Amino acid sequence: MKRLTIGFLLFIFLPAMLLSQVSVTGDNRAENFDKSVYGLGFAGGPASGVGVSFRDHFPSRLSVQLVFGILKDNVNTFVSTGAELQYDLVRGSTTRFYFGPAFGYFYNGSDVNSFKAPTRYGIGLGGEFNVRDALHFSVEGMFVFFSDGTIIPLPQASIHYYFY
Repeated sequence: MKRLTIGFLLFIFLPAMLLSQVSVTGDNRAENFDKSVYGLGFAGGPASGVGVSFRDHFPSRLSVQLVFGILKDNVNTFVSTGAELQYDLVRGSTTRFYFGPAFGYFYNGSDVNSFKAPTRYGIGLGGEFNVRDALHFSVEGMFVFFSDGTIIPLPQASIHYYFY
């Protein structure tokens, strides 16, 4: 219980500390792109899914990310599919801070889904950081709403290569 409380407090205060150190004047404001920017990579999270990820950053402050993953062994199949909408709060030349909702559906089993709460919704904040050239790494903190009524703050992460 103590770890959950500490994790929850960090989840609440860490995004506020990150955003408080970001300047929103001059070149750091989220300006519109003149065309869509596409990214391909991998994403993992309890709200939007685990697997191959495609991201489209529209010529505005909005992005959409689609995630699909499938694993199969001799008996069970694991399928994860999801989507996430991202709205840029601050965008600089090497960083981007955003917020938005996510949705995911998870399946694990051979005939019947073994997950008690396969449908998940999330909302939270994220940050994207340029690693090298067109390679970007994203981390997010999301409040995840499970279909059985459970609500837990959990992290998500992704890595994308952008095609400019």
